[in-house]
Amino acid sequence: MSSAQTKGSRVERELVRLLDESGFAVMRAPASGGATSRELPDVLAGNGELFYAFEVKSSASDKIYLSGKEVEALIYFSQNFGAKARIGIRFDNEKWYFFHPGDLYLTKGGNYRVTREDIHEQGIDFEELIGGSEKKTLYDYSGVDE
Repeated sequence: MSSAQTKGSRVERELVRLLDESGFAVMRAPASGGATSRELPDVLAGNGELFYAFEVKSSASDKIYLSGKEVEALIYFSQNFGAKARIGIRFDNEKWYFFHPGDLYLTKGGNYRVTREDIHEQGIDFEELIGGSEKKTLYDYSGVDE
């Protein structure tokens, strides 16, 4: 197993542990990453109210790329399974952030990119993912009477 695969497995297990500690039934898909002819998400989780399928990526650099095939497979699986597709991102020395696939930057080559800057501007953190908090911005008028 390469060091990148080892790191990927480690961060997947880290996410599994966080979800488990937060009351989710959770599992890593042992056949993710192309080990079978079917593309499966890295992690599946549900708590009776929220159901997620995750593609998980981590990096020490400032950018993470996902292939168009990975994202399309996640969306396809999630729609058929009845789960919300989410991309779980963890840059070294950062906490977890999560993205809806539609919020990712699409490159000219048909791949997707997430930068360290993106995680703070567009991602949601773990607490928001599990329903423990809600992201507020200067332009969030949801609490204002209209």
